Amino acid sequence: MNWDSLISDKRFGLEDYHNDRAGERSDFRRDYDRLVFSSPFRRLQNKTQVFPLPGSIFVHNRLTHSIEVSCVGKSMADSVSAVLKRKYAAEPWVSKLDNLGDIVAAACLAHDLGNPPFGHSGEKAIGTFFSEGAGRCLSGSLTRNQWADLTNFEGNANAFRLLTHQFRGRRPGGFAMTYSALASIVKYPYDSTLAGEKGKFGFFDSERDSFIRVASHLGMKRLPSADGSIRYARHPLVYIVEAADDICYEIMDIEDAHKLKILTTDEVKTLLLGYFEGDVRQRRADIMNRVSDPNEQISYLRSCVIGTLVDRCAEAFIANEEAILEGEFDTQLLRVITEHERAAYERCNALSWDKIYSAPDVVDIELAGNRIITFLMEKLTEAVRFPDLNYSRLLLSKIPSQYDVDAPGLYGKIQAVVDHMSAMTDVYALDLYRKLNGMSLPAV
Repeated sequence: MNWDSLISDKRFGLEDYHNDRAGERSDFRRDYDRLVFSSPFRRLQNKTQVFPLPGSIFVHNRLTHSIEVSCVGKSMADSVSAVLKRKYAAEPWVSKLDNLGDIVAAACLAHDLGNPPFGHSGEKAIGTFFSEGAGRCLSGSLTRNQWADLTNFEGNANAFRLLTHQFRGRRPGGFAMTYSALASIVKYPYDSTLAGEKGKFGFFDSERDSFIRVASHLGMKRLPSADGSIRYARHPLVYIVEAADDICYEIMDIEDAHKLKILTTDEVKTLLLGYFEGDVRQRRADIMNRVSDPNEQISYLRSCVIGTLVDRCAEAFIANEEAILEGEFDTQLLRVITEHERAAYERCNALSWDKIYSAPDVVDIELAGNRIITFLMEKLTEAVRFPDLNYSRLLLSKIPSQYDVDAPGLYGKIQAVVDHMSAMTDVYALDLYRKLNGMSLPAV
């Protein structure tokens, strides 16, 4: 792969209208602005990140998380760009490298757009509705790829669909994003038949041709597959988007857990100071102790840790750039940073699984979310399958017109249900659940 091809401002769905516009804003910056002003991005403010929403103590939701990931990703990409511009200074396309920061910033904003309500447990609830729940009866009516799409439902693949699919009444090409921004969000550039035990993949069967079009135009390396499955090497900028996401959710979840008193101040100080050694560690501690507010102390350390991890990941990207471009780099940047920082990050990760993701409030959200999503999936799926029933007609009237519940095939109908379900906020899903159970009525 080569940077000249990998950086393209051609817009998906608007290829016939492509032109090189002059102006202050690049097309990649336009991607960023378009996302900020979109309804799906706005809805992220009412989708759970990890901890319950809302509360008397403000914690991260999907919106604030995405904004922070975008900031971190842009900083990392700008650092990478500065080094690559010196390396490729003699190339006629070197100016394209100026766009890395804007491409990554936009991709980071979009990376969670396809996630359903109630955090990552919402993804699992949709998938298990088909693999373990009432949706199992549909397996014989769908192709192998279609069934794999549903049983392994993945927010990343759903984000690619949301950005590229022409929903009913909407324009071709979905968000009409640039090819490079679209490719930079696909963490798992292969179809659902290759999802494996982790259930990860990058695009649904319905978007298979769309992804191939993007990947082919950018010159992404197609990898061999024995059974006809589609698999590509990642677009290089995916590694930066992934690292920014991992840094933010790990470090910010720890800060949130401290505010919620799930972790003590001493625990968090020890964890975060563990990223530094010798004189640097002592200097961090001295500056931290200039303030007495524990939250401010942790906030300061958090900013130092993120800055350090951004630098180390940028260095790791540069060190492995050739392998990345060859499609031979097959791990996360955070796993190949310098040993001391990697060990500190792994300690944070271990503690998060031990104390944060198993905290009672977090588990309660997962249990409630699973129940709500499973119930709604069952009712909505039944409605699109049997639309002439009286209850079905009433329920279908509540589904926004952009979702094609009248699609000619079963897969299309079920996708309309999943599209609607994944677009819901936590509050909307809970409210609909209560109404369908007769627990909530409009004021009379």
